[in-house]
Amino acid sequence: MRGGPYPEPVVVDVVGLPAVGWSGLGEAERALVTAAEVLLGAPRHLGLVPEVDGQERHAWPSPLRPQLPAFLEAYAGRRVVALASGDPLVAGIGSTLVDLLGPDAVRVHPAVSSVALAGARMGWDAATFEVVRIASEGAQEVWPLLAPGRRLVALSRDARTPAAVAQVLVDAGFGLSVVTVLADLGTPAETRQEVLAATGVEGDVPALNVVCVACATDQPEADGSPVPGLPDDAYEHDGQLSKRVVRAAALAHLRPASGDLLWDLGAGAGSVGIEWCRAVAGARAIAVERDGERAARITRNARHLGVPGLQVISGVNADALTWLPAPDAVFVGGGADTGLLHTVLAMLRPGGRLVVHAVTVETEALLLDLQATLGGELTRLSVETLGPLGRFRGWVPARPVVQWSLVTAAAGRGDEPSQEEETAR
Repeated sequence: MRGGPYPEPVVVDVVGLPAVGWSGLGEAERALVTAAEVLLGAPRHLGLVPEVDGQERHAWPSPLRPQLPAFLEAYAGRRVVALASGDPLVAGIGSTLVDLLGPDAVRVHPAVSSVALAGARMGWDAATFEVVRIASEGAQEVWPLLAPGRRLVALSRDARTPAAVAQVLVDAGFGLSVVTVLADLGTPAETRQEVLAATGVEGDVPALNVVCVACATDQPEADGSPVPGLPDDAYEHDGQLSKRVVRAAALAHLRPASGDLLWDLGAGAGSVGIEWCRAVAGARAIAVERDGERAARITRNARHLGVPGLQVISGVNADALTWLPAPDAVFVGGGADTGLLHTVLAMLRPGGRLVVHAVTVETEALLLDLQATLGGELTRLSVETLGPLGRFRGWVPARPVVQWSLVTAAAGRGDEPSQEEETAR
C-alpha cells in the first residue's frame, strides 16, 4: 500500500455515475451505493443519489491528495463507496485512489466516460486524439499539446473553459482550429456548439462540458511540440537563461518521466523545469530561485507555456531544500557549491539523475573533483551561431558550459557506499 500502513485495510468501491445520474446506474451499482456505510464524493455527485437512512456522506477534502490518507484512515474497516463521473480511471478519483491504496484495495465500477462520448459524437477514433484535463482558469494546459493536425479532447474546469481554450489557441497561432463544445453529454439536454477559435465561444455554456479541438494554423512556426529546446525568445528573461542547445542537452540527461519530480535549482527563467513538465504528461517540477523578481517571472513563463502547475519557491540555500519532497532528478543551473551538491546527493531517490552546469572556473574545478570521486559524465559544451561581421558573416561563440551528469545507484545496492558517503571520505 503506497500511502502508508493503516490499522485495517481500507477497501473502496468507486462507482462511476453516468450523466443522467441515479437512473442510469445498473442494479449492482445501485446496491453498492445503498449498502455503503460511508459514501464519498463531490457535492454534485452526492446530490445525484437518493438519501439512505444511517449512511454517512462526506465530500472530498481540499486540497485533495495531501489530506486523503488521513481522510480515508478514519473509515478503515467500514463499507466505503466513492462516487465519480463516468469512468473513474479517466482523469478521475479512481486513479488517485489506486495510486494511494494499491489496485487490490480499490474496485472500480465504470460508466461510459465523457471522453468516450465525445469521441463518439465527433466520430474520432480513440487513438487519434489526446485527452487533457483543464485545472487552470486560463486553460494553459492546452498549449504544450498544440500541433498542426492534432486532435484534443479537453475536460473542462467550468463554463468558462471553452472560451479560455479558444483564447489559448489564438494566442498560440492556432486561430484556424475548429473548436467543438459538447455540453451535458449523455443527457436529454445535450448541446453542441462548433466555432473557429478565432471567432471565440459565444453565449452561455453549461458547466458540464468537454471541448474538442481540431488543431489548424497558417503560421509554420506555430508548434507546441513537447520536444525540449524551445527558442530562447519563448521565455521572458533577464539574461539568466539556459540557452536552447544547452537546455536540450541537460534534459536529455535528466530524462523526464511521468510522475517523476524535478528540482530546478537556481532556476533563472525556469526553462529547464518548464520543458521537463512539457516533455511528458504527469512530470512534476519545483523551481527554486533566490531572486524574488525572477521567481515571479518563472511563474509567468510557466503559465504562458502551458505548465501552470510548476511550483516556484523563492530561496536557494541548501538548508531550504531538506523539507521538499525527494526528487527523481535535479538540475543545478547556477550557484552550485559543495554544500548544495552534497544536500542534493543525499536527497536524490535511488536511480536519480543529476545535471549540473558550470560557467566559472571555480565551479568547473568543483565538478572535476566530484566526477573524479563519484563518476558520471563531464562534457564541455561550446556553441557558436552565425552572425554579422562587418560586411560579411562570422561565427559568434557563446560562453562555454561544463556539464556534469550523474545517475545515482539504484535501490537494492545498500552494501555499497552512497554518493554523499563516498564524497565525505
